[in-house]
Amino acid sequence: MNNTATLEKMNQMKLYGMARAFKTTFEAGMNHKFTTDELMAHLIDSEWDERYNRKLNRLIQLAKFRYQACLEQVDFMLNRNLDKNTILRFSDGNWISEKRNIIITGPTGVGKSFIAAALGHQACVLGFKTVYFNCSKLFPMLTLYKADGTYFKQINKIQKQDVLILDDFGLQKLEIQSRLALLEIIEDRHGIRSTVIVSQLPVSSWHEIIGDKTIADAICDRIIHTAYRLEMKGESVRKKYQNNGSKPAT
Repeated sequence: MNNTATLEKMNQMKLYGMARAFKTTFEAGMNHKFTTDELMAHLIDSEWDERYNRKLNRLIQLAKFRYQACLEQVDFMLNRNLDKNTILRFSDGNWISEKRNIIITGPTGVGKSFIAAALGHQACVLGFKTVYFNCSKLFPMLTLYKADGTYFKQINKIQKQDVLILDDFGLQKLEIQSRLALLEIIEDRHGIRSTVIVSQLPVSSWHEIIGDKTIADAICDRIIHTAYRLEMKGESVRKKYQNNGSKPAT
């Protein structure tokens, strides 16, 4: 058997993980320690891991998270009304498969955005397409897309994401174009995709922020009734860590 020719064929077929494992195994003289079945399993596992890691890295890059966060980094010792069992139940991704939403509310600095990013990262680990937006940037951006004629293209891209994270919702009242865009986004995703909304304001204040009662009713009805709700409390964790000279909050 010509190992060099075999390795070249693997690379030509873009079996990079398999090629790397094949080369390493033979260079280390480990091939004699494998049965044929074991060697095949080792090569296939290496190729699977290579493709999975490439896909995961691509999903994370496209998501554009605000924080590099994962569920393992969440600090459950902090007093902020965050139930560990609830968060860990989200790790299996069933809430995404069931097309459920998650609403995270609480005062500034308690780690809402970090939790949302960790949930988004876990979604990527499970193979779900995810995207993060800060609302203060998203809605002005959509207004510009209206002007240059690419609005519907961008809306369609958002609609196709398995998980949409809308951070800092409600920092300012929505203008008419923004509330209509939000309605369109939520309507397109209702019962089809999952959305995570992060806000300093309690859900009871959302009607006022959205502005138009009819549109607010339509938006809230589609979000709230299919959502898990995390109502975080407590003092600013960032301020606490800063005063203690410790690392930033998670």
